[in-house]
Amino acid sequence: MSDRMKFKMLEGELLPYVKVLGKAADTVLDQDVSEYPIFVAHQHTVDIGLPLVDREKTKGNWSLNVSTLEEFVTKQIIEPDKIEGFKGVYKDPTEYVCLFVLSELGATFIFLPRTSVKDN
Repeated sequence: MSDRMKFKMLEGELLPYVKVLGKAADTVLDQDVSEYPIFVAHQHTVDIGLPLVDREKTKGNWSLNVSTLEEFVTKQIIEPDKIEGFKGVYKDPTEYVCLFVLSELGATFIFLPRTSVKDN
């Protein structure tokens, strides 16, 4: 299976989480925690962000933590000289959720549209 196909499958696996991630992003924004919420999608224990979804307690394949650009800089995941570049590609958090995905494909940022899941 090609990396592109794996990436599309990964994107599909993460879509069910968009609604809860959107609500968490709104909280981060509304409480002035950060203008740049980032969600860490992982399948192993990670030391970044606060747990939001635990895959052991849900039917999903992913655990999700809520974090911020500021924490990514503090933990040296994003270097200080890369902050402006990151801000340049970061999409509006009221329209997209930013995911930092740790998978067999490595570590990558993806943006999923919040409108991909209809509100019930």
